[in-house]
Amino acid sequence: MIDVSKMSQDTKACINACLDCHELCKTMVIHCLRQGGAHAEPGHVEIMLDCAEICQMSAHFMLRGSPLVGRTCEVCAEVCDRCASECDRFDDERTNMCAEVCRACAEACRDASPVARAA
Repeated sequence: MIDVSKMSQDTKACINACLDCHELCKTMVIHCLRQGGAHAEPGHVEIMLDCAEICQMSAHFMLRGSPLVGRTCEVCAEVCDRCASECDRFDDERTNMCAEVCRACAEACRDASPVARAA
């Protein structure tokens, strides 16, 4: 584990964005399953679960200073972008919020990682 007080502001912001996105995507799965219809389509639910998992993993990699964090942030940004696009298909307040949080996480991952910025 690395000393959090010595982390860059970009890394700290990315960890927080990843954890926020993880939490929101997990709760959105339940919301969408309850909504039914297109909200509960397997592909829609799957991308939210993928997003939640990669966000959690990326945050954990950053917290322990993994040398692979650049690669996880790169994938995290890609998955978050895909999740945001998927949520954009719906026009309701909760999915709009999910899309915004996913986009913010993707941007934070790109800001925190040179690998993700280059992608």
